[in-house]
Amino acid sequence: MLKIRLSRTGKKSQPSFRVIVQEHAKAVKGGKVVEIVGHYRPSTPNKDLVIKKDRIEHWISVGAQPTDTVASLLKSKEGFNNMDRYIGRRDVKAKKKKATEEAPAAAPAPAAEVKAEVPAEQQVTEEAQAQAPAKEEPVETPAVEEPKEEKTEESS
Repeated sequence: MLKIRLSRTGKKSQPSFRVIVQEHAKAVKGGKVVEIVGHYRPSTPNKDLVIKKDRIEHWISVGAQPTDTVASLLKSKEGFNNMDRYIGRRDVKAKKKKATEEAPAAAPAPAAEVKAEVPAEQQVTEEAQAQAPAKEEPVETPAVEEPKEEKTEESS
């Protein structure tokens, strides 16, 4: 799968990025770049973003997907209004965590509803089984063998 991503260039504390098209499985720094479609310099006062709009549209039509960062940069640029579908939601993990916390609390309520749907005859037998003491199976204790005394023959 092709990705439109940023590749960092520039010196320390002077970041500069190339907007590149690259195979997703390749390494960002060492992988082969298919095409350089622009550059981004966030350290400048107006945050320069220079792109080749026609080439980016071409690669998107071919199936390349921009990363979240590139999609948000392109969205701020005129002419790229449909970038929302490429921007991932950042609160997905938080929602999943809340859903798992709420799931155990919500689980007992459906169980009570299910019991209400069971016919009255079955409810009586279930209640009787719940009240009846559990049958205890005898626990086998291992037989303890007493140590044998060795008989020693005394010679006279």
